[in-house]
Amino acid sequence: MSSSIALITGAGRGLGRSMALHLAAAGVGIIGTYRSHRDDALAVAREIEAAGGTAAMLKLDIGDSTAFAEFKDNVTDTLEDTFGRTELDAVIHNAGEGILAPYEETTEDDLDALYRTHFKGPFLLSQALLPMIARGGRILNVSTAATRFVLDNHCAYSAMKSALEVTTRYMAKELGERRITVNAIAPGAVETDFAGGAVRDDPDLNAHFRSITPLGRTAKPDDIGAAVASLLSSDFGWLNGERIELTGGQSL
Repeated sequence: MSSSIALITGAGRGLGRSMALHLAAAGVGIIGTYRSHRDDALAVAREIEAAGGTAAMLKLDIGDSTAFAEFKDNVTDTLEDTFGRTELDAVIHNAGEGILAPYEETTEDDLDALYRTHFKGPFLLSQALLPMIARGGRILNVSTAATRFVLDNHCAYSAMKSALEVTTRYMAKELGERRITVNAIAPGAVETDFAGGAVRDDPDLNAHFRSITPLGRTAKPDDIGAAVASLLSSDFGWLNGERIELTGGQSL
């Protein structure tokens, strides 16, 4: 039986998949979510189970807060049925979508979708799950390095992530009474299918990011997944209210 349980939104692909695999390798039980890519999520669960871990995947649209009450019930049932537990030890808000456009071309629908997915959803889902987060638990919000520097077409996306970073600090202060730590990571350019796989699949864009990164390459998902597993270990129990960039030094 897993000694601790982490819930990861968007665990079927990209960064979420890597986080799930690295945490599972460290002995953490995984409850992952997916919105539409069920097969990908189940493949991650099978990979974890084949390696001796325990995982469950639940459907969730992070942009639909009306579903959170039912989702909370599903998490409660999964904790009991799959893990024999009643509490979560960590919640990682990773799910997102890359709606990227210039400021002048960002539509109201774009803005609303980004708000629901990258700010409102994580804000309210943490509220919903708080009663089942163990004393001394962890919340980790996934932001972006583009809250520090300006990237083309990232205005609305980065604005929502900036709001999430501010919320991270307030949560850290207010949840300290329960010894729950709250931090944010801010990845830079990573080779995933985010935003249509631009960093991974566009050679010119990839070369640009390599040229502005001192370590000379863009990140792989495992660079982020391994870091998350470390940050959620007992070694980082004193880290709280912080924004941690994972960029290889991009745009220093």
